[in-house]
Amino acid sequence: MMEPQLITPIGVGDVVTKAEQAKRDGNRLVQIGCTKIGDDFEIIYVYDKNYQMTSYRITVKQDDEIPSISGVYFGAFVYENEIHDLYGIHVKGINIDFKGTFYKTVIKHPFSVTIVKEDDSCQNK
Repeated sequence: MMEPQLITPIGVGDVVTKAEQAKRDGNRLVQIGCTKIGDDFEIIYVYDKNYQMTSYRITVKQDDEIPSISGVYFGAFVYENEIHDLYGIHVKGINIDFKGTFYKTVIKHPFSVTIVKEDDSCQNK
């Protein structure tokens, strides 16, 4: 039987504190994921110890700034640069900051906007 996986909402100001606590408790960073929901962005930090996941969620606006946890989990810089480049969310204090050049995309911050293309094949004729 699979255990339920809870996602605990936290404030942006708690991100580094939760990362530090996870590290002290012997957890590894599994992922940092971001998704756009309406005008907001949800960022979920997932940690694991002995196959027990701990997840924290913050909700931010496009113009909000979030703190980097790369000072706690060095490899977080990959996720954080991705969040910046694909979603346009500024991450403050990344240990290796690519300053918007981690990904080369045709559209700057492609996951921060909704793009609707008119497709002639879908229209009724």
